[in-house]
Amino acid sequence: MQHIVVERELELKLVLSPERRVPVPARLGYRSDDPYAVHIAFHINSEHPVNWTFARELLVEGVFRPCGHGDVRVWPTKVDGRGVVLMALSSPDGDALLEAPVPQVSAWLERTLTAVPPGTEGGQLGIDDALDQLLAR
Repeated sequence: MQHIVVERELELKLVLSPERRVPVPARLGYRSDDPYAVHIAFHINSEHPVNWTFARELLVEGVFRPCGHGDVRVWPTKVDGRGVVLMALSSPDGDALLEAPVPQVSAWLERTLTAVPPGTEGGQLGIDDALDQLLAR
């Protein structure tokens, strides 16, 4: 089975205060062999990018309404009249609030949903084929 990769480079904003935002180059990634997850690599001034992985469904829902709890929370809002999605990320190393433009995130998400429609993710994992092989023995 050939796997599909959907990526998009874009500039997010790290929200430091209501008046101050710092640009952060990032790459959104989706792979059909990991169909429930989205991956975001933040390219900060370090040797390696900072990587986050969380549920695709969380980002899809977060474009429309507040969702998530714990380490990842996502919600839509307006900044200077523009639609943005905010992502609050928490880890033992610290917290970050990132702002992403809704049009670019939505277009990328649409591509992932076309590649692997909601409800078909399990079929991408090959679990049924593996079970068939085990039971056939």
